[in-house]
Amino acid sequence: MKITVVGAGAVGATCADNIARLELAEEVVLLDIKEGLSEGKGLDMLQTATLLGFDTKITGSTNDYEKTAGSDVVVITSGLPRKPGMTREELIGTNANIVKGVTENILKHSPEAIIIIVSNPMDTMTYLALKASGLPKNRIIGMGGILDSARFKTYLALAMDCPPNDIHATVVGGHGDTTMIPLTRLATRMGVPVSQFLSAEQLQKVAADTMVGGATLTKLIGTSAWYAPGAAVAVLVESIIRNQKHVFPCSVYLEGEYGQSDICLGVPVVIGRNGWEEIVDIQLNEEEKATFSKSADAVRNMNDVLATLEA
Repeated sequence: MKITVVGAGAVGATCADNIARLELAEEVVLLDIKEGLSEGKGLDMLQTATLLGFDTKITGSTNDYEKTAGSDVVVITSGLPRKPGMTREELIGTNANIVKGVTENILKHSPEAIIIIVSNPMDTMTYLALKASGLPKNRIIGMGGILDSARFKTYLALAMDCPPNDIHATVVGGHGDTTMIPLTRLATRMGVPVSQFLSAEQLQKVAADTMVGGATLTKLIGTSAWYAPGAAVAVLVESIIRNQKHVFPCSVYLEGEYGQSDICLGVPVVIGRNGWEEIVDIQLNEEEKATFSKSADAVRNMNDVLATLEA
């Protein structure tokens, strides 16, 4: 098995580090356009192998896609974060060119790869990668819902002062501050609805904190988070490589499911060796359906920017 991570920034490097430690592949390739960055970080990670007890080979590459040849899974983290004064259209335009170029170069050398999108705006970049690649829909997966759900479970655990792994909770919809939907109604603590532990006001605050979870970290540390995103990618890759059939909320292409078509949005899916293998219907209530529809509308507005770039 071979796994490539494109983008050796904090998120990409953390993805590669987690994947290597879990020994999900014989080789992990870390690729970046900045001279020496991926080689340096890859060598640094490799030097931890004897200390941490893993045998994964880690290879760094400066924009040499031949070294990614034969990859089973490719994670695309490359792209720019939104900067002060940058419009949404400018961000989409810049990252669309990056993600499209990366996807095309990857498929020249790894035509059978499953591609995981981390680059933002994630739902739009997932949609772009699918359309640009022509791959079967099950082989393009946006990671965001796994990360959002991890944050949701963390905030619920903090509110209840309980172990985070006692919590089961899901976020669906778009991967954005105003588009994600923390499903408080369905969240449980060891099978018991969290509404038995928290008031409606407390649950509302947890949902609000979840929705700005990424922005909160950006404000605190001055840049995007990387530990939780890296871990989210690793569990997704693990479910693919080890054919674990975990159900994760991921951004995937919808064709009528959840009342939406021709869009990539976060919904629960079964993840196995073939990529995403089945969309799980969690039967939203009427209020949740309406919120999901609004989320889809917002993501479509961002997707529409792609058409203007091609014009």
